[in-house]
Amino acid sequence: MSAYQLSPARLSPRDVLGVGAAGLRTRPLRAFLSALGIAIGIAAMIAVVGISSSSRAELDRTLDALGTNLLTVSPGNTLFGDDATLPRESVEMISRIGPVEQVSATGKITDAHVYRTDRIPQAQSGGISVQATNLDLPRTVGATIARGTWLNAATARYPAVVLGATAARRLGIGDAGQNIQVFLGGRWFTVAGILQPVPLAPELDSAALIGWPAAAAYLTFDERPTTIYTRTADAAVEAVRAVLAATANPQAPNEVKVSRPSDALAARQATDRAFTGLLLGLGGVALLVGGVGVANTMVISVLERRAEIGLRRSLGATRGQIRLQFLAESLVLSALGGLAGVLSGAAATALYARTQTWLTVVPLWAMAGGLAATVLVGAIAGLYPAIRAARLSPTEALSAT
Repeated sequence: MSAYQLSPARLSPRDVLGVGAAGLRTRPLRAFLSALGIAIGIAAMIAVVGISSSSRAELDRTLDALGTNLLTVSPGNTLFGDDATLPRESVEMISRIGPVEQVSATGKITDAHVYRTDRIPQAQSGGISVQATNLDLPRTVGATIARGTWLNAATARYPAVVLGATAARRLGIGDAGQNIQVFLGGRWFTVAGILQPVPLAPELDSAALIGWPAAAAYLTFDERPTTIYTRTADAAVEAVRAVLAATANPQAPNEVKVSRPSDALAARQATDRAFTGLLLGLGGVALLVGGVGVANTMVISVLERRAEIGLRRSLGATRGQIRLQFLAESLVLSALGGLAGVLSGAAATALYARTQTWLTVVPLWAMAGGLAATVLVGAIAGLYPAIRAARLSPTEALSAT
């Protein structure tokens, strides 16, 4: 080797980034459109994960507030397929179970309906059920009053009613008081209150609730409970669940259904996860399309910049440096799109969560994964154009101009 032969200069990381960014600055519109494809894919993925996580966080917060220790007991079917019934003493028997902390019940009155006035045809019941209720029902199921008051020991004996949120809306009633009445079971009942929606007992939303003594006095109520709600010590939920059927109806425990309302919310959460997976797949497709756009941009860039490549090669740039230049350009382009996508996805999550009054939750792993995905897409998209640019000889590149 000659003493005067020089080794090619090495490019620092800063120089590599500078050379890569310079190629993007010369064609800003094309770079913007290519980065936009990456940004849309990443934004879609971040928004899907963020909104799903925010929804789950809100559900967890709701369950923490309402509790997951609520169990419901209801009659099932007999061996012959007929509707079963619960004994009148079932509430009292369940209350004797040691870990049970609260017990309340409702009893459906099948032949009673509620109307806004007495001039509405009987067939137009609006799907509102009439149910007798114990006074401690709100505390047991976590229900709250939106308007008026709940029943008390006095009003439970007289024609007073509390409407569920859906029932009040169907009847066109927005307030409660002595002057507001509904026609229930052939006589007028005063609306004492209106409930807020009850997440763990949605059947109460479309119900008209009257006192247990009033139901027996004014309507044809057999005083049998149709749904029993129990609150149990958290550590004993499964143990109590196992004995509830036999306790509620010792003679026919197979005719009793026991459920846990929070399981329905958990099932809904599992369904949301399935939709999240589907939407993530769509976001991945959008990211793939964005990567194809980056690859297309880089291939065209190599074709248009052959003169630059030839000049750099003739001035001593190695194939590795040319390859590194175009690979860096692809990575910078993808990284810019990925960063914009992460910020857009987080902003979309925050905006949607705000409209739903949820907590905004954007997992760090999703943001880090989004940026990592863009780097990977950029590397794959820029690899072939970079190799193609490095293979051009100086004479071939210069003669092509």
